[in-house]
Amino acid sequence: MPATILLIDSDAAASQLIALNLTQAGHAVRIARNAEDGRRHALLEQPDLALLEWDLPDESGLWLLRRLRTQADIPVIMLTARSAEQDKVLALESGADDYITKPFGPREALARVHAVLRRRQPQGLQQGGLSLDPRTLRVRAGNCELVLGRVEFRLLNFLMQHPQRVHSRAQLLDQVWGNAVFLDERTVDAHVGRLRSALQPSGHHSQIETVRGSGYRFVA
Repeated sequence: MPATILLIDSDAAASQLIALNLTQAGHAVRIARNAEDGRRHALLEQPDLALLEWDLPDESGLWLLRRLRTQADIPVIMLTARSAEQDKVLALESGADDYITKPFGPREALARVHAVLRRRQPQGLQQGGLSLDPRTLRVRAGNCELVLGRVEFRLLNFLMQHPQRVHSRAQLLDQVWGNAVFLDERTVDAHVGRLRSALQPSGHHSQIETVRGSGYRFVA
């Protein structure tokens, strides 16, 4: 169950070791050194999971956790040396999916990562001749596997969940990018273009329809 994991930790040595263990387990890892970079990567790239250190140089991890809970649907594991019960309770009540106290062994961290990923594992979709599996990030048209970027995959996933329904650019920004309102709505147009290009080899590009003056829809 390979996943894309965002590791937000200012400790270079510790984060590199954690990233190495995750990479060896088959995951792709992105590292951010502070809360603002972590928030930006989380909203733009929509990783499958975030590992978040509490003590960051610009803002606290708890601040970032609360921001992510209002702006994105990303599971978060707090990764911190704070071991007091009140800290654990505060983090969990603020929306953390799990809490790992440093120091910890790599096997424990991997087990907790996989447990959270399993709980958040979505079901596959089949619409209009396309088969989409969110667990493996694969899209197939018959026996043909199509290559999509991560954002294009999330965009197609959302549209396929609501066939025939028209979604405005603002709605797509909210649902696919996690309410990242600072993005220009033309960002949606660019990614729709990339999605159509990815669907072109199988002839399914025409199923992403533009509704003039309103937005986009998936035609099953």
